[in-house]
Amino acid sequence: MEQMEAPILDAIYGGAVNFTDNGAEAESFKHRVDEIFVKVDKLEQRVNEIEQSTKKQPNACKSSSTAKDKDKHIPSMKKQQQDVACREAAAAKRMQELMRHFGTILCQITQHKWAWPFLQPVDVEGLGLHDYYKVIDKPMDFSTIKNQMEAKDGTGYKNVREICADVRLVFKNAMKYNDERSDVHVMAKTLLAKFEEKWLQLLPKVTEEEKRLEEEEAEAQLKMQLAEEAARAKMARDLSNELYEVDMHLEELREMVVQKCRKMSTEEKRKLGVALTRLSPEDLTKALDIVAQNNPGFQATADEVDLDIDAQTESTLWRLKFFVKDAIEVQGKSSASMGGNTNTNTNNHNSGNKTNNNLTNATNKRKREISDAIVKTAKKKNKKPSP
Repeated sequence: MEQMEAPILDAIYGGAVNFTDNGAEAESFKHRVDEIFVKVDKLEQRVNEIEQSTKKQPNACKSSSTAKDKDKHIPSMKKQQQDVACREAAAAKRMQELMRHFGTILCQITQHKWAWPFLQPVDVEGLGLHDYYKVIDKPMDFSTIKNQMEAKDGTGYKNVREICADVRLVFKNAMKYNDERSDVHVMAKTLLAKFEEKWLQLLPKVTEEEKRLEEEEAEAQLKMQLAEEAARAKMARDLSNELYEVDMHLEELREMVVQKCRKMSTEEKRKLGVALTRLSPEDLTKALDIVAQNNPGFQATADEVDLDIDAQTESTLWRLKFFVKDAIEVQGKSSASMGGNTNTNTNNHNSGNKTNNNLTNATNKRKREISDAIVKTAKKKNKKPSP
């Protein structure tokens, strides 16, 4: 696309196209170019958003515009989100059923005749247990567990294993703080053993549910990933189609420019030929590529290049002129900059003298090839050769 944009702008603003007879046509033409460039900027922004979204994790927050594009282009994305919501709701319902079964176990334990010391929080001050919090890091009792199980504000237990861990903590705290020969220690140890027996009966269902959740989560993530990849692919196809349309508009404008280009004078062609011999090897290669773009038979990389200036189209000549002009200006600035640093870089220059000479020889050789070809062609056409 850039290869099209450059000659269009150069032709409009560089004098290759003459709109003096029709000011309205010139304004209309420039307005079309401006509209295309605005559209290109928007397309580039969308491309950047897509690239950024691919670098983020699947659950990471996407930019609002990218998310909207996905929802717009890929209905399956919404379906996947709906499926996830349904799956999570079904899983929560099954977990509630497991908690109900666990509640039955908990009720049996708390109704045991030895459960009374563990039903409420330990009365630390009333019992004078001044070192209790130094020994016990996390106090726990059955009333606290019951409140946590019935919580509706989202702070409750998320799964059965969390409840199981707190039930064990009730008894282990008692066994840790009280001497093993004390009544409380024996009561806690006995109830813990009864609880573990009942827990083993429920454990297979818990394990089965956890495995199911893990498989469903993996499947959901895979489906979501595939949906996101499909969304990005669809967005990329849409962008590609829009970019193709832009290319077509630019091609139309390029053809208009070619038709509007004034003919380059003989003197301008002669100066262009001279200027080509002043290019660096890298810029000279680029200039030959410009010629090759509109001339498939031209071998820009051949060992010997025969460049016939008069045989080139007007659009190619103008593109060469603008490119050569810019390249020589850059070379001039670089030479001035190097000249200012000559005194400070004398030693480095001398040490690299051999390398510079080789590069200079290669440059001059390539320049002579082009120059000789231009002069050769000019002589064939009985025109004054370039000096």
